Amino acid sequence: MNILLNYIWAFMILFSIFCALVTGRMSQLSAAVLNGAGSAVTLVIAMTGMMCAWTGLMKIADGGGITGLLAKAFRPAIRRLFPSCEKDGPAAKAMCMNITANLLGLGNAATPLGIAAMKELKKKNPTRTADNAMAMFVVINASSLQLIPTFMATLRAQYGAASPFDILPAVWLTSVGALLAGVTTAKLLEGRTYG
Repeated sequence: MNILLNYIWAFMILFSIFCALVTGRMSQLSAAVLNGAGSAVTLVIAMTGMMCAWTGLMKIADGGGITGLLAKAFRPAIRRLFPSCEKDGPAAKAMCMNITANLLGLGNAATPLGIAAMKELKKKNPTRTADNAMAMFVVINASSLQLIPTFMATLRAQYGAASPFDILPAVWLTSVGALLAGVTTAKLLEGRTYG
């Protein structure tokens, strides 16, 4: 898959250079490349600051027991969605923390927790394919239910939005809809074998 993506990107770059040469717009292409690179660096710096702040707040919340309380609140749902997981096992704890990080819009902070949860789920699965619990966890992670869309709000603020968080109702509606559709589909397809 990565090789295919490399070919696609290489084709797009070469094709844009070819089009700029044919149309005589090499100066505009060069300016766009330089402006894009500068904007990317500025955005990365802004996002790094935001991620550091929110990751620090997440550590404080974890130390203060807030994330533990949220994890306890999610346990009944985790037990229902993942009946094969131990009640307070490492997989359930990692999944609760991952969901908490996603709720706070901290996708980058949620990634290591998601990987840890998937490793724990894999220990219970002797096959080379994903079991129902692994598939359900991927679906929940992909739908990314969010209460506070931190990443998106930072992007909007970076590009001049007067009220970066005015997207909250739309984010809540779409993320709940995506979660319900994904979980329903995963539950309907549980137990079926393909291939």
